[in-house]
Amino acid sequence: MGEFKSRRVTDRHSGPATLISESCKITGTLAGSGNFMVSGEIEGDCNVDGTLTLSSNGRWKGTIRARTVIIAGTIEGDIEASGNVEITDSARITGTVAGEAIAVAEGAVVQGVMKTTGRSEPVEFVEKRKSDE
Repeated sequence: MGEFKSRRVTDRHSGPATLISESCKITGTLAGSGNFMVSGEIEGDCNVDGTLTLSSNGRWKGTIRARTVIIAGTIEGDIEASGNVEITDSARITGTVAGEAIAVAEGAVVQGVMKTTGRSEPVEFVEKRKSDE
């Protein structure tokens, strides 16, 4: 079989993620490399060389800096991705979102500014798959 070209970031990211569970609350700075899945509550900033996923139960107050960012939860702060940003239908964002490309699902709430650093023309798509969450 040939290699399948995925459209969504969640279809592509692989490898075990560092999990911050729902019962966890972290205050301070999160830094590291690899994939991170946040289902708990974070108050602080992060600098991650990899993918940071904020699940639908996750809450973040501060700035997220990562290569790839996937948001399904609530964030009060800015997102700065050197790669792509995916905002799911359950996301609630108050702040600036910046990334090479930004995908926003219908139903997401973004109160702030979105800036793309990659392609100049926007691309529109309609999500056909349902969320696993």
